[in-house]
Amino acid sequence: MNFLVKSENTISEIPIIKIRPNRAQPRKQFNEDELSALSRSISENGILQPLTVRKASPTEFELIAGERRLRAAILAGMKRVPCIIVKCSDKESAVYALLENLQRADLGMFEEARGISRLIRRYGLTQEQAAAKLGKTQSTIANKLRLLKLSPEEQEWIEKAGLTERHARALLRIDNEEQRREALSKIISENLNVTRSEELVGIYTHNNPRSQGHRGKSKAVIKDLRIFLNTINKAVDTMRLSGIDAQSVKTDTENFIEYTIRIPKAQINRAEKSA
Repeated sequence: MNFLVKSENTISEIPIIKIRPNRAQPRKQFNEDELSALSRSISENGILQPLTVRKASPTEFELIAGERRLRAAILAGMKRVPCIIVKCSDKESAVYALLENLQRADLGMFEEARGISRLIRRYGLTQEQAAAKLGKTQSTIANKLRLLKLSPEEQEWIEKAGLTERHARALLRIDNEEQRREALSKIISENLNVTRSEELVGIYTHNNPRSQGHRGKSKAVIKDLRIFLNTINKAVDTMRLSGIDAQSVKTDTENFIEYTIRIPKAQINRAEKSA
């Protein structure tokens, strides 16, 4: 995608009041502390990297890249900001705004997914075309879009809890929304890492048929299984408290949950002789 700079490498000072937001801006949340820090830096040093805008009307410009800088400049009380004016289409503007944010590590997974979804819907792109424009594979785009199958409430819980994209993708394996929320609540309350979250999801998907009619029976199976697993863990802990260096390894395979318990024979022999 090529942009034609209106005045080659020329920076123009444009009144902030004449700059309107980019409708395709994927980022909806901005860290207030980071904005304040950037505002202080701008007050001290000015804006080091110009904003990118395009002409929207004879008297107005549309922001393409640099919304954080623009917001921080407003906080700093600036009336004008340095801008580079480019010529580009609506589609190019949307892609460029999304690209700029994708290059920032702090763009949320759901913000990114919603930005890609809007880009596809608004301009009638296929996933393959969107992938080519964004420099990603089609499978990556498909996985990003699948995240939007989680409900807005689930997305909010995941973001507030600071869970990763792998947590979110694991939860998508649970079709039943009520069960998925139950699993999500457990992941958050017990602060489960990705591996343990995937194990939990595996229990739900292995024991819970998709039909609603079996939901109550499946919940009972899950509850009983947790009791069994806790019993194993307590037995291992009891041996350790008794001075036996017992070790347990849990493996979650496609068809089974396997527990391997290792007990040093030398310690058992010593215990028997002392008895």
